[in-house]
Amino acid sequence: MPLKISAFPKCYLDTIAGTREMSVFDWIEMAKSLDADGLEMYDGFFTSLEPAYLDSVGEAIHSAGFEMPMLCCSPDFTSPDPDVRKRSVEREIAMIGVTRRLGGPRAVCRALSGQRYPEVSREQGIEWCAQCINECLQAARELDIVLGLENHYKDGFWKYPEFAQKKDVFLGLVNAIEDRTHFGVQYDPSNAIVAGDDPVELLLEVAPRVVSMHASDRYLAEGTTLEELKQNDGTLGYSPNLRHGVTGKGLNDYPAIFRILAGNGYRGWISIEDGMNGMDEMAESLAFLRKMGAIYFP
Repeated sequence: MPLKISAFPKCYLDTIAGTREMSVFDWIEMAKSLDADGLEMYDGFFTSLEPAYLDSVGEAIHSAGFEMPMLCCSPDFTSPDPDVRKRSVEREIAMIGVTRRLGGPRAVCRALSGQRYPEVSREQGIEWCAQCINECLQAARELDIVLGLENHYKDGFWKYPEFAQKKDVFLGLVNAIEDRTHFGVQYDPSNAIVAGDDPVELLLEVAPRVVSMHASDRYLAEGTTLEELKQNDGTLGYSPNLRHGVTGKGLNDYPAIFRILAGNGYRGWISIEDGMNGMDEMAESLAFLRKMGAIYFP
């Protein structure tokens, strides 16, 4: 089964979801030039959740020749404030509905663990996250949507990094969720690098549960080593010396990643997170993924 590839405009995230200088419709129009099968959305792209507005977004996506396989959301399930956790669950459930409306059955709605609040212990954080995810799963099952928990670094609008950024915490949370039909892993190899973990080792741990993937790449500025980037808490953060680049030309071992995914019968989407240096690089990254897909997913 040929690999399906979607595109996500990481380069325009703040322009669309923050300053609103660009609209989601502008991005869809720009994306027509890309060799992609789908467009991944971010909940911050939407200026309304009214059905008519969402249908206009869906119509624009489909008219441009794309599907909407994934919707990125950033719930904060680790907040010490129970009202924040409650609102995060309500928002995620609403986004599950949006995912179904725009993407149809079996589309992936991303979930995060939440922020790494200094006063929240690992045990408490995992307990709260698992409870919130299980509440959201009730809606996911009803609408036949898949929740994808991402090994993330930090939502661009958060104060603290991801609670489950490091592999041991992430695996602890994944293993706390029993559902194998409507819950899985949204795998991002570059985020593993940012966390100071080995992306291939992480994938080997979660491969049977991967439901979607982000494909980006990082490379080191000249004269920099990974050890030099490590901070006191063991993570790498977004150092200026760890830069975005064309997928396949950075630190990730994509042949190994694709071999593992193919060996585990992966049939989900891969979404390119690129374009930080322009649309030409995004097109080059997509071409790389097409080549890899032809080899490992003929």
